[in-house]
Amino acid sequence: MIGNKVPQQIVIEVGDIFKRILKETEKVRDENTNDMSVLQAISIVLDKHPELRQEGLAHEVLQWYICRMEAWFAVDADMISLKFWDQEDVLTGGHGLMVQGYDPVIKALAKDIDIRLNHRVAKISNGCNKAMVTLEDGRNFVADAAIVTVPIGILKANLIQFEPKLPEWKVAAISELGMGNENKIALRFDRVFWPNVELLGIVAPTSYACGYFLNLHKATGHPVLVYMAAGRFAYDLEKLPDDSAANFAMSQLKKMFPDATEPVQYLVSRWGTDPNSLGCYSYDVVGMPSDLYERLRAPLGNLFFGGEALSMDHQGSVHGAYSAGIMAAQNCERHLLNRLGNLEKLQLDSFRHEILETAFPLQISRM
Repeated sequence: MIGNKVPQQIVIEVGDIFKRILKETEKVRDENTNDMSVLQAISIVLDKHPELRQEGLAHEVLQWYICRMEAWFAVDADMISLKFWDQEDVLTGGHGLMVQGYDPVIKALAKDIDIRLNHRVAKISNGCNKAMVTLEDGRNFVADAAIVTVPIGILKANLIQFEPKLPEWKVAAISELGMGNENKIALRFDRVFWPNVELLGIVAPTSYACGYFLNLHKATGHPVLVYMAAGRFAYDLEKLPDDSAANFAMSQLKKMFPDATEPVQYLVSRWGTDPNSLGCYSYDVVGMPSDLYERLRAPLGNLFFGGEALSMDHQGSVHGAYSAGIMAAQNCERHLLNRLGNLEKLQLDSFRHEILETAFPLQISRM
């Protein structure tokens, strides 16, 4: 038995209307000097073009498209910057799912590198051409330079002490960038009872109440559905214990499939309260200064900064984090070459090219 299915024609038509609405928001952006949220711009467009307003089921489908947009940025539409939301340099090639996760990439990049796990950093000091990292247990690591790539949520929460203190312009840049939240509830079943589609969506009168499941069976062959929640709703879900969160996801699923079987296993993420991240990835806030990324990336002596939050073109992505890390490493390399000389250049160049030319044993499945 299947719940009330939205006719595909309505989904397509409303999708086209949503694209038209977003296109009209570009005019709103051009007509206004001050930045505003995407949601406010959509409201202005609908006031100017009432023919684009949707009623009844079509309105709920439109809210679902807004929900999907919020999932992309991991924040509600009333917090997404109209000025910057579409400035990302999206890579070509379509979407795919890394069946083995990012583990093969991490292992390849980590080969022959001394990586210390479970070493929580409490303090970073730099001066006298040295950088010292102090752990929570009091141990110290001293080096010629350091690259900070912790999630921006950790820096925003001041969980790492800097000595000397970060300058005000750096602190301001950190505070002026947003940190989004998107959580997943993975449900594994003993059998597949849903259609072979990429997404299973739930429409509702508001984007907050909408939702969708990612069908992993289509790409992996495993009977797994993943419920996605972003923005304020993601934080609200984190207030629930795991079993209650899984039960909520099942209640959403049973709106589509009333006879759905119970999951045999579930996993619930909590990125917003995870002490190692305090969010999932960054986003551009309304009114963000144009020089923010320059200030974020700017080094402080022998202290350099990397991570997805510093990638202007590929923010909120793994490839953005990787490219920002390469940039920070190259800046660090130049700093050390200027100070230490050519002997280290041979060692650093060899190390860098070995990393960049590593062949990743990946298995990617098209959704």
